[in-house]
Amino acid sequence: MKKEDLRIVFLGTPEFAVESLSRIVGEGYNVVGVVTMPDKIAGRGHKLIQSPVKDYALAHGLHLMQPERLKAPEFVEELRGLRANLFVVIAFRMLPEVVWSMPELGTFNLHASLLPRYRGAAPINRAVMNGDTETGVTTFFLKQAIDTGDVLRQERIDIGPDEDAGSVHDRLMMLGADVTLDTIAHIVAGDLTPVPQDKLLQGEEPSHRLDPHGRRAAQPRARPVAAPRRMDPALSSRSRPRGAAGVRHTPHRRAHFPARRHTAPRHTPHGRRHRRRTRARAAQRTGSRPQTHGRRRLPARSTPARGHTPRLNHTRGRHRVLICVKNY
Repeated sequence: MKKEDLRIVFLGTPEFAVESLSRIVGEGYNVVGVVTMPDKIAGRGHKLIQSPVKDYALAHGLHLMQPERLKAPEFVEELRGLRANLFVVIAFRMLPEVVWSMPELGTFNLHASLLPRYRGAAPINRAVMNGDTETGVTTFFLKQAIDTGDVLRQERIDIGPDEDAGSVHDRLMMLGADVTLDTIAHIVAGDLTPVPQDKLLQGEEPSHRLDPHGRRAAQPRARPVAAPRRMDPALSSRSRPRGAAGVRHTPHRRAHFPARRHTAPRHTPHGRRHRRRTRARAAQRTGSRPQTHGRRRLPARSTPARGHTPRLNHTRGRHRVLICVKNY
């Protein structure tokens, strides 16, 4: 088949997939369609966020599809109407068989690990967390079971001792674009020989076993013990190893804030007594009269309990006490 006759449909969502898509378009291949995830609401402002792949497709005038369901008849018919010869999948959802079996040249996926190691989600993070000294990218033809298809191309890179998941992600993104183009060129030339993943094990067990139905089997796998490596400097300190240079370990987010007193439920008798005691103790500290609202005034403690300091830093008097009670 000639390069001009090849019709490609690209399926991907995150930034990791954009580099490969831009390289495919830049090499002059005919991308007849782009499939990405639907827009989603995210952030404090609940804004509608679109994927990086969608941004690129709209900027370059590519035919865009965002199906809610990959098995929807209208989407399958639209995809079949594109008459594509090859599907390229990078960082996308699991495809149903009616989709990945459609093109005559097949559907291949780019995975950011050295398959069969680290099948499934987050392969870059798992490689860094486990202290691996090398990783890579793999292209393979899709099968029904996830990440188990025959391998087409595979390239390796070393992981430095001070690298985090972010830097490894960026390097694999560039390497993955090269491997994707190389795989497409060999598919067009017809000189690829797919290799089953079982032949690539070399005495090493895959990251997880699959049963005959393609589901993950409940069998433990012994992994070598390695020193944990930092993930991403932008992440919280909980994702960093204890004692890392320049990092103060905080096991929980609440460690950054002062201890908060337990407030009893408002509808219980204990809750009413708790609030009356709070008002009485706050009034004793400020020298004002507590507001008991006609109820019996309970004896106040001379000093507040540990961690129970009321918020009366600047203002003294009855009005401030009422605000304190409301906030509590």
